[in-house]
Amino acid sequence: MGSASEENELYGPPAFDMEDKVRVKKLIRNDGTFPNKEIGETLAKKGDTGYIVGIGDYLQMYYIYAVHFVERGVIVGCRKKELELVEEFYESNVAS
Repeated sequence: MGSASEENELYGPPAFDMEDKVRVKKLIRNDGTFPNKEIGETLAKKGDTGYIVGIGDYLQMYYIYAVHFVERGVIVGCRKKELELVEEFYESNVAS
């Protein structure tokens, strides 16, 4: 479990919305939870961009954002502290 100083993120709304474009702030490697990849294999590099395709939670404390890194062809679960917003998705951006 996280340290006592860490706030439960689930008390507030998610930091990102579905289809927001985000950038990863650090190298993300497989910690053993990503199927068909070796432990330690790079899943996303610092600066890679992707789109939020799902929002879940972990340990009833943290939002986990499923990020589709299109160029890499993978969907990776990331925490808020690993991501930064590049562009918000607005319904008005969709062609009618």
